[in-house]
Amino acid sequence: MNQSGLRLLDAAEERQTIQGDGYEVYEKIGPPIGATAWHAHDFYELIYIAEGQFASQVGEVVHELREGDFLLIGRNTLHRYHPEANRHENSRRIILWIEDALLQSLSEPEGNLAACFQDGSAMVYHFPLNYQDLLSGFLMKLAMSELMQDMVAGMRRSMDRGYLLLFFAYLNVLCTRYDYIFADSTVAANSLVEQVDRYIDSHLVESISVDELSEAVHLSKYYFIRRFRALTGVTAHGYLTRKRLAKACELLKEGESVMNVYGQVGFADYTVFLRNFRQVYGMSPRQYLKNRE
Repeated sequence: MNQSGLRLLDAAEERQTIQGDGYEVYEKIGPPIGATAWHAHDFYELIYIAEGQFASQVGEVVHELREGDFLLIGRNTLHRYHPEANRHENSRRIILWIEDALLQSLSEPEGNLAACFQDGSAMVYHFPLNYQDLLSGFLMKLAMSELMQDMVAGMRRSMDRGYLLLFFAYLNVLCTRYDYIFADSTVAANSLVEQVDRYIDSHLVESISVDELSEAVHLSKYYFIRRFRALTGVTAHGYLTRKRLAKACELLKEGESVMNVYGQVGFADYTVFLRNFRQVYGMSPRQYLKNRE
């Protein structure tokens, strides 16, 4: 906990898994030190900029965020922190992670509370001050719920589900207003990353080489390697691996066995799959599944 009474996640924290009953809310202060590499997860992420500035890169788009902005990131969307010297030291943000299953359990048949998220993409909204206060108030209550030590656990869960329901009900209504869409974003002059994404998604089960990616976007191999690294900050091979692992997590969550998944996302060898999974998520696929139980 910090002085504000909110649950604080350390700037060096590398974790990208939910430690809660389908959701987690915490505060982060200053520029991140950990979890700065490209990553994706099989749950939704919402970042509210409470103070200062922050920047997040999704594909080749860098979202320049300011106080009051809400960044919504879909499931299995590759993204990373975009560092900018001397700009994010005073950043304070509230982060909400939530699983689709929990949002669906809160939704009515005619009102999907996950509609505000677009899987595979990200959106930025800037709402009028009264709506900012309303939404941030619910987030604060969720982040502080663990302080209510004397409350019966079941009662606290009921209260939190109520806050989540109200938060996402208001958020979905507000997100339908196009005049609230706000993004001070820097976009590359071409759609290179978008083209690579489409090619990977349609050939994920296959063995994909850098040569094939460069041919798909009609560039020489060496220019493609340099250009892709300049746009994303990661190699094309590293980006491909992250995409494969994000899809693997989605399949594991849907009930596919560990021994079947690796082939479905393009890993020819289980050992290579296991090594990469551990490197990115800090645990084995079986441990990942166990943590979700």
